[in-house]
Amino acid sequence: MHGIKTNLLTTGARAITPLSTAIIGIVVTATAAAGEPTAALNAAFPLDKPVLVTNIRSALSDSEDTTGTLLPTLEAIADQTSPVLIVVRVATDADPADQDDLVIGGVTAGSYTGAKALLAAEAQTGFRPRIIGAPGLDTADVAAELATIAAKLRGRAYCAGIGADIAAVSTYRDTFGSRELSLIWPNTSSEFAGDLVARALGLRAAIDEAQGWNKTISNVVLQGVTGASRDIFFDIQDPSTDAQALNDKDIVTLVRASGFRLWGNTTCAGPDDPQWRYESAVRTSQVLQDEIAAGLIWAIDKPLTTSLVRDIIETINARFRSLVTAGLLIGAKAWYDPASNSQTDLAAGKLVIDYDFTPTAPLESLTLNQRITDKYYATFGSLAAG
Repeated sequence: MHGIKTNLLTTGARAITPLSTAIIGIVVTATAAAGEPTAALNAAFPLDKPVLVTNIRSALSDSEDTTGTLLPTLEAIADQTSPVLIVVRVATDADPADQDDLVIGGVTAGSYTGAKALLAAEAQTGFRPRIIGAPGLDTADVAAELATIAAKLRGRAYCAGIGADIAAVSTYRDTFGSRELSLIWPNTSSEFAGDLVARALGLRAAIDEAQGWNKTISNVVLQGVTGASRDIFFDIQDPSTDAQALNDKDIVTLVRASGFRLWGNTTCAGPDDPQWRYESAVRTSQVLQDEIAAGLIWAIDKPLTTSLVRDIIETINARFRSLVTAGLLIGAKAWYDPASNSQTDLAAGKLVIDYDFTPTAPLESLTLNQRITDKYYATFGSLAAG
């Protein structure tokens, strides 16, 4: 070229797009009732395929006249909200062990099956499930697998606690140590064994949409619940109740207080991970991971210059400021640490940016100091005299 050429270079921070967290992923069974055609069911919900559902009412229509967990799960979720869902239907087997295998799934001919098909949902549908469950099918083995899948998807699994009483379900809880898992006990009074778990999935999505992903699932009214399958003693002022005993074991329970509510903020993280005890802390970490990673794709493979580093840091910190303003974070900051970035690593195209954050903790315990005093009688005479 004989002259002047101008290159248009884009510099500065970029906006990070908020993450959609209210997407439910469910594993279900469904069989056409006697005399009903199976072709329509197979077309709507083919076995072991992640199916995107954007209209839950339409899905309810497609699942009419079926037996299995699909219909009652959709009905329980629909009572809470109208979310986007990923539905994976699996075959039904009379043998419990074989049924577990079908629900857990695996890899067949290069395709994921069962719950593992949720891992392929984003590639196949464009949506990643973040709220995961298999209502009525969540045995111990299934719950362990769902927790593993939730960790890979940076989501949350809700499963039923198993046990005839508080002691038994407390022992069952000790089976797990995943921060991505919440156990719920008991069930509602419904005949469907997965009713409360299904309602929890819908409630979680509803809370995400209405309040935010940093609000725990606890102390929000559940729709469509008329009773519990077990008696749970609850008194908000008494630390020695059934509900408190369950919460002490990191089990979310069902209480009646101006309606039926889930009660409990904690995950199944073990004692070695106290920072991940609250559901809100785990979900905040997950959202920050995915939002920041997705928001920095533009930076990958650009020339590693000081201006690029500044742009990356400002991109992250700008998102932190907006989250703090929105009340979704207490505080957070990203920075460049020279000690983490050696000359050799920088020359090899490797950059390390540190950031920390403080999630919003749930107000789990409120203390009120009550005092009795006669000081308000000081003006009694003048008040009585008019």
